[in-house]
Amino acid sequence: MQANDCIIVINAGSSSIKFSMFSGPSLALTLRGKIENLYSGVARFVAQDAQGGTVGERQWRDGPLDHEGGMRFLVDFAQTHLDGHRVVAVGHRIVHGGVAYSGPQRLDAALVDALEKLVPLAPLHLPHNLAPVRSVLAMAPHVPQIGCFDTAFHVGQPREAQEFALPARITELGVRRYGFHGLSYEYIASVLPRADAGLAHARVVAAHLGNGASMCAMDAGRSVASTMGFTAVDGLPMGTRCGALDPGVVLYLMQQLGMDVAAVQRLMYQESGLLGVSGISSDMRTLEQSADPRARAAIDLMVYRIGRELGSLAAALGGLDALVFSGGIGENSVSLRAQVCRDAAWLGVQLDDAANAATGPRGVTRISAAGSKVAVWVVPANEELMIARHALELVEAS
Repeated sequence: MQANDCIIVINAGSSSIKFSMFSGPSLALTLRGKIENLYSGVARFVAQDAQGGTVGERQWRDGPLDHEGGMRFLVDFAQTHLDGHRVVAVGHRIVHGGVAYSGPQRLDAALVDALEKLVPLAPLHLPHNLAPVRSVLAMAPHVPQIGCFDTAFHVGQPREAQEFALPARITELGVRRYGFHGLSYEYIASVLPRADAGLAHARVVAAHLGNGASMCAMDAGRSVASTMGFTAVDGLPMGTRCGALDPGVVLYLMQQLGMDVAAVQRLMYQESGLLGVSGISSDMRTLEQSADPRARAAIDLMVYRIGRELGSLAAALGGLDALVFSGGIGENSVSLRAQVCRDAAWLGVQLDDAANAATGPRGVTRISAAGSKVAVWVVPANEELMIARHALELVEAS
């Protein structure tokens, strides 16, 4: 990869498209931005350079903007802001790879068609991940596209960590625990040993806490167990997702309350979690600023569930050497980190309150006290850089 080459990374959600541009062999971040509020209200676009300066803004007030329209705008914007850079690849975050795709893949129309068959496994994510791929195939078919799967990091887990206690005929259909947020955990596993060489072979539990939230047990940088399972609604309570739920509750909702599949899906994915418990907001910042006891109840429930999962994952590892916080909540909520660490004192966790409360730009930072038996770190999430690395490796190998 030459100095004037670049890789564009696309991270498409249900109502947003985030993009980043990484340049040169070192994959330096040179441009990033996002389009928000797709399909509803006023769509907004903003782009920033490496220094955080705004280099582009736009709003769409003449009707809803969809993924295809958003991608068409981003392709045009990128072409006018490349500053002599040549796009050598476009990398995409794809939530689900099923059992067949355990590593980065070159994307073409046939593979996208195959991935469409996995939509029932991630109905609220995968269609939006694939829409930009089809757009680029149509608008710039000569540019290599690389798909990076959020499930791939977990494929090496022990069999007993992946299987449900279901008949083999069901398991063989692909009904198993997949785990998600793998790109985030893979990035954490790559940077921790640089911060502390002793962590290269450590037993680590990482918590990716944001609107989507999960935890992962890693032994020497390899996934051993995770809180998310067959879908991205399992495990921890999230912004609007319920997390782990007794399957009997689903039967009750359908049999006794007369809810159909669509209503149950909407309840579990969009009306539960922090929003459902609080009745106020899915945003942790809003809840932490609220005096409403329902806001406190939602936060307390999330902290409690993190603590329970931490104990479970530490058991899967046979002990714990380090705890890592990442994601929007994990990186920014001083209070939540303090509560989680307080409840984890039984594991030997001791927090450095001053380090935890320090404000300002934060890189990879240790926030545990000097005598803590378990090291506690904050690692800013960087799934986009992980995708860029994979895209570069695949392009250079071809």
